[in-house]
Amino acid sequence: MLLKFFIPLLLLGVLTTCKKSDPVPQSRPISFGNPQKVNVTGYDDHLMEPFLSRDGTTLFFNNSNAPDAITNIHYALRVDKLNFIYQGELSGINTSALEGVATMDETGKFYFVSTRSYFSTLASLYKGDYENGAVTNIELIPGLSKNQPGWLNFDVEVSKDGNHLFFVDGRFDENGGPHEANLVLASKNSSGEFERVTGQNIFKYINTKDLEYAACISADIMELYFTRIKAPISIHSVPEIFVATRESTSAPFSQPYKIDVITGFVEAATISPDGIKIYYHKLEEDKYQLYMVEKSVYQPHNKSE
Repeated sequence: MLLKFFIPLLLLGVLTTCKKSDPVPQSRPISFGNPQKVNVTGYDDHLMEPFLSRDGTTLFFNNSNAPDAITNIHYALRVDKLNFIYQGELSGINTSALEGVATMDETGKFYFVSTRSYFSTLASLYKGDYENGAVTNIELIPGLSKNQPGWLNFDVEVSKDGNHLFFVDGRFDENGGPHEANLVLASKNSSGEFERVTGQNIFKYINTKDLEYAACISADIMELYFTRIKAPISIHSVPEIFVATRESTSAPFSQPYKIDVITGFVEAATISPDGIKIYYHKLEEDKYQLYMVEKSVYQPHNKSE
């Protein structure tokens, strides 16, 4: 989603683009079926920023991120691919600030966005440990913020193995925003701490003058789903969900393409453990609701280094 922080600061930023002379590899085509609405029994509020746990049993999400809303993280348990049962808010994590955009690796290490300390730390990405509906040992992730007022990291996604974080550098000002948003990668170093990857070559065909956010990465780190909205943003702007693939884990993602069957005001893809189902939120009848599309034919990609 496009988090509406409305930070009262104005700064300039730097866009990441690819050179016109670069050959642009095309992403592997993926076919999708028709979208289907997903039911979360017991929950009737806005449902945004879905994330399906790496074992597929738990759906995390947040309610509305509107400026006047108290945005908290919730969860539901899977019944089948189109039905979940609401369990309530996560314990130990929510405050009066904004908490949202949950993500988790296969070991239960939990990551999320919070504005609780932004004005004192200029940072917004947190981690903790998830178990049975509760998050403990919450702490700020050091070293990822640009440490510049007006810049804020949002829409975090962790890889299944826990070694890579995908997030956004967003620039906000007193008129709202963001006015710039690009995907960023951080990977664990030899000490087990996340640090920004130098150069960010992985996104050379992804980041543009438009706004890219809400990354979703497949278990094999070979498929990238993300949301793009044209800049500058207006009341008529409509976000779209894109997919990009690559031929090896050392290569950049290829030229992305829009998933045409996903229509309307849509954001924030998340992928099922089997790599077949893509969940996302959609604005429908003035409420954000959960939808899903399935790949028509699924062929696992052979990962190479």
